[in-house]
Amino acid sequence: MTEKTTEKPSVTLPGTVEKIIESPHPSMPEKAEIAVEGADELYQEIRIENTLTDGNGDEVKLKEGAQVEVTVEAERAATKATATK
Repeated sequence: MTEKTTEKPSVTLPGTVEKIIESPHPSMPEKAEIAVEGADELYQEIRIENTLTDGNGDEVKLKEGAQVEVTVEAERAATKATATK
């Protein structure tokens, strides 16, 4: 009998924090712009809130130039098999 995997399908791509975008208003969070390697040229930058949590549960922020990993994952039901060659 084969064991069913419960892991979500995913891909992890390297990225670099290109710039930190200061908040235009105190009620809005600072953003980090990340260039994702391997993405199409017109779509390689993403912007996220510059708030992360470290292993101790403390809030930290990314620095400009930081090397990061961007992971995309989905529920197995949201994916389909690819044809094998």
